[in-house]
Amino acid sequence: MDLSNSLIADLHLHSRFSRACSKNITIPELVKWARVKGIGVLGTSDFTHPVWLEDIKKYLKSNEKGFYYYEDEKGKFPFIISGEISLMYTQEKGRRIHLVLLIPSIEIADKINEYFDTKGRRDYDGRPIFKILGHEFVKDMRKISKLIEIIPAHIWTPWFGVFGSKSGFDSLKECFQDEIKNIHAIETGMSSDPPMNWRINELKDISIVSFSDSHSFWPWRLGREATIFHKTDSYKQLIGQIRKNSFIGTIETDPGYGIYHYDGHRDCNFSCNPQKTKELGGICPKCKRPLTIGVENRVEELAENEEGFEHKNSKPFFKLLPLHEVISLFVGVGINSKKTWGVYNNLIEKFKTEFNILLEVSEDDFIKAEIDNKLINLILLNREGKIKVKPGYDGVYGKPVLGGSVGK
Repeated sequence: MDLSNSLIADLHLHSRFSRACSKNITIPELVKWARVKGIGVLGTSDFTHPVWLEDIKKYLKSNEKGFYYYEDEKGKFPFIISGEISLMYTQEKGRRIHLVLLIPSIEIADKINEYFDTKGRRDYDGRPIFKILGHEFVKDMRKISKLIEIIPAHIWTPWFGVFGSKSGFDSLKECFQDEIKNIHAIETGMSSDPPMNWRINELKDISIVSFSDSHSFWPWRLGREATIFHKTDSYKQLIGQIRKNSFIGTIETDPGYGIYHYDGHRDCNFSCNPQKTKELGGICPKCKRPLTIGVENRVEELAENEEGFEHKNSKPFFKLLPLHEVISLFVGVGINSKKTWGVYNNLIEKFKTEFNILLEVSEDDFIKAEIDNKLINLILLNREGKIKVKPGYDGVYGKPVLGGSVGK
């Protein structure tokens, strides 16, 4: 895959005003770490929050083509206006779906916020909740601007994915009804990858994109999943690539790394694969309550195609763990430890960005830079998607492991 004329984008993240997010998130910090990561454009996130929107307007200047630039001594860094909302409503059963919004301009963002102000509050959380039906919301957004892009977020997660086991639908058509024609993409989420989504026929003509849903600016969160676009500085051209499924590909974590891949109970320290869940009748053997059904199980429930099926228009993707996770395996301590940071900073000093290290730097160049052979081997294994992961479940991250069985 030639990435020489590409733009790596992370368009779904959060500000310090979203719950369970770092209170130190600022636009300058996001830019600092996006540059270290090798990201080429970020979503602003949380445009609905009044104070964060003030920051967006303060720090970013428009290029009049839908990109907004932060400028400092290192140059200009681009953003597009974006955010995530939660729709909660009753339709046969309680529905809770998260949607990523990509917005063509600040002016349109202001109009959307005026619309939300007729529906409820948006000052209490960066990801506000509204009681609006999915198809009605799409229709209302298109009345404001046909350039607003609406992407169902992390579509398989149990509680807030459109296909989620706890509150989702069995199809996009069921959720969006006649407005399904205006849903051009879905977001995989960390607990699924493109091959899992290729098993659903309804998704064969829909773009499959990936973003981090990061709740901090640290590089093991920011850009951990991303979409690779052909280089552009135009919002219309960028969403055109989404709508025409003409972008280059995606960057994905191993789906087991996600926090909802397997079934289980966090409080019981218990997880299992779908086959075991079936044997257990869906009941936790420790607390005797129903298990939280994860993404792999839900995909199996809805899949129409066998594992390994690929659509003719399927995009290539890289399966990568964040570099901090690889280094943590190498040094044998946590991802945020001083020792891990020391190795990370040394690699960045030598090779400029994390994505360059993960995707581009040759084995010979690592050897010339006197990088430890064990670490080189781990980086190359990661590049090939061959580092095993003990699957996450019920809000618990998966754990990369060296060899051995991981329960797959």
